[in-house]
Amino acid sequence: MRQYWKYIRPHLLYFIFGPLLMLSEVAGEIVLPTIMATMIDVGIANNNIPYVISRMAIMFGCICVMIIGGLGGHYLSVTASVAFSADIRKDVFKKVQSFSFKNIDKFSTGSLVTRLTNDITQIQNITRMFLIMAMRSPGMLIGGIIMALRLNRSLAAILIIVIPLLGLTIGLLMYNAYPRFNVVQKKLDGLNSGIQENITNVRVIKSFVREKFEIDKFRRANTDLKDSTLNAMKIVICTMPVMTLAMNITMIMTVWNGGNLVVAGGMDVGNLTAFTTYIVQILMSLMMVSMLFLQSSRAAASSKRIKEVLNTVVDLTDDNSSKKDLTVERGEVEFRNVCFKYYESRKTNILDNINFKINPGETVGIIGATGSGKTSLVQLIPRLYDVTQGEVLVDGVNVKDYSIRHLRDGVGMVLQKNVLFSGTIEDNLRWGDENATREEIEEAADNAQADDFVKSFTDGYNTELGQGGVNVSGGQKQRLCIARALLKKPKILILDDSTSAVDTATEAKIRHAFATTLKDTTKIIIAQRISSIMDADKILVLSEGKVTGFGTHDELIKTNDEYRDIYYSQVDEEVSA
Repeated sequence: MRQYWKYIRPHLLYFIFGPLLMLSEVAGEIVLPTIMATMIDVGIANNNIPYVISRMAIMFGCICVMIIGGLGGHYLSVTASVAFSADIRKDVFKKVQSFSFKNIDKFSTGSLVTRLTNDITQIQNITRMFLIMAMRSPGMLIGGIIMALRLNRSLAAILIIVIPLLGLTIGLLMYNAYPRFNVVQKKLDGLNSGIQENITNVRVIKSFVREKFEIDKFRRANTDLKDSTLNAMKIVICTMPVMTLAMNITMIMTVWNGGNLVVAGGMDVGNLTAFTTYIVQILMSLMMVSMLFLQSSRAAASSKRIKEVLNTVVDLTDDNSSKKDLTVERGEVEFRNVCFKYYESRKTNILDNINFKINPGETVGIIGATGSGKTSLVQLIPRLYDVTQGEVLVDGVNVKDYSIRHLRDGVGMVLQKNVLFSGTIEDNLRWGDENATREEIEEAADNAQADDFVKSFTDGYNTELGQGGVNVSGGQKQRLCIARALLKKPKILILDDSTSAVDTATEAKIRHAFATTLKDTTKIIIAQRISSIMDADKILVLSEGKVTGFGTHDELIKTNDEYRDIYYSQVDEEVSA
């Protein structure tokens, strides 16, 4: 609970006065049966109409107070729970944004979505229920017991048997409920992950005619969730019959013994009516407490999952950076004895003993077979991952000594998987510089060879893009992503196979724009086509995570077998074509 105090504190008055206002309902529930008893035993028994009317007026006044207090209590409780959960959701989302790639790899996307939505909703619901019942249920329970003892101690002895039995039953139900609700949330994770994967890759599914397979997969996950939910809800289902049975048995015992007392003259009819009402109130309050405890079991499972996110130690921070005010000025990049692997448990490194240096303003191509570590290597420059051994330096400074913001502000990166967001083309390009003028936006797009096709759209730069940029082609998407990176005006520009969907003529124009407008920018280009990097100042050849060559095209043709094999295989393919 201490961890949640920071979310309660801003709304503390709601948390306090919500339950307190509910006490007006409790007071009414306790007082009304007694007033009713006197009305029966004094007013109706003696045919005293003015007395009956006065009791009815008092009861009406109590009901009005109960309504006002109840409405106020419910409003404050709902407001507190909604604000409380909104603050938690904000912090969980903020924490996810601070995650490194390694942290994100621990959680599936579907699981994070479930934690941000369903799990926090469970916390919101239990908070609302608790605030509404925190005073009401215990108040009714204690007040009902006191009033029942005050009316008839011997008859109230029934409660000594019923309450412990119900308490034991509720405890057993809770004990069995918690692990089941935990399973439900995990099954919901799996379902959400499947839905997200299906919708994101719907074009692939349709192109391979795999709709039936995906429907069957969803059906299995959905059935799994249904079965787990029913397994958990059996506990909830059992609660009501148990409570109802206890209530009915108690009522029978009360009426039987109370009726005998009335016949023997030891108790008035009105008092028996009031006593019976108090018994119902006591049992109803226990029922509310039992439902609260059951919901608490589900909320506890959700709370554990939320805390897993909030308490995750972000493994990549700039807390220990020694030069947080430093910015990237020249764009020099150097790798010194760098080794890297994604998981500590992995026996072999993905990158092994990498050493090279790129001077400011140089264009360097990186080539190698699939799986040789090209993408892993460039991800170390903006610290998307940290090296396992060795160090990466930018402008002669270890990247770990920069603040993450300043380092990444100086590095523009076009990822292998191009991503655009819902909104206009201009909105997407402004990710590079939110304060850029329209002229700067058009210039960046022109350098990326995107300006012509953007202006061919009816709405130009105001064209709305679908989710992920589904309404532009792969080549257009790549060029927009390059324009977005160019608008950032980085000192280091990394292109991770970012022109694979662009024809060779357009790619040549992009390279020419780089050579003329980005003279002072260090450009690192990962490519599969050797023609994309032949004119680079230097070319880095990777093979199985090791540097096997670093030099110009002419030098590598003479000295490097891997590069020569790639070059001639592609030349032969072009000749054959």
